[in-house]
Amino acid sequence: MRIISGKFKGRVLSSFQAEHIRPTTDRVKETLFNKWMTQVEDAKVLDLFAGTGNLGLESISRGCSHVDFVEMNVKSIQILKKNIELLKLQAPEFNIYKQDVLLYLKKYQGEAYDLILADPPFTEKMAHDVMQAIDTSMCFNENTLIAIESHKKERIDEAYLNLYRYDFKDYGDKVLSFFTKKAQD
Repeated sequence: MRIISGKFKGRVLSSFQAEHIRPTTDRVKETLFNKWMTQVEDAKVLDLFAGTGNLGLESISRGCSHVDFVEMNVKSIQILKKNIELLKLQAPEFNIYKQDVLLYLKKYQGEAYDLILADPPFTEKMAHDVMQAIDTSMCFNENTLIAIESHKKERIDEAYLNLYRYDFKDYGDKVLSFFTKKAQD
């Protein structure tokens, strides 16, 4: 795993041995950040199922103002902290929340995020549940962009009550979907 662009371009992140982690590939990460190239700078970012911090750290490298990492797994948080130390990041650039993602979204009361990155574990088949939780959360507004990775065979709808999928990219076994708020009638 490495940072592919920005101020930390080429920096290799901490390697790990953990069955529960499936990091986003450089190919998927490049598609995501090329699509959002102009939206990342100064953005407030939410990295759900942060794992090693791969996506949030890429956001920081590309100039976002702040990342909230949400991760439940203790081993993942240890790797994330190690990667933060490798890049010598300091608060207020980030916060780490050791919390269940669905609970975090349900209870969130802060300012809306500009960008939301979600990479739920494929083994849990929970992309649809995550999108439903985001859809009813206070974490987004009409300007928020959402990207979620899902397994090709797992459920993810074209639209939810407040959100719609405006684009997607198929990678064979996985799909990268892009959502935003529906326009008001």
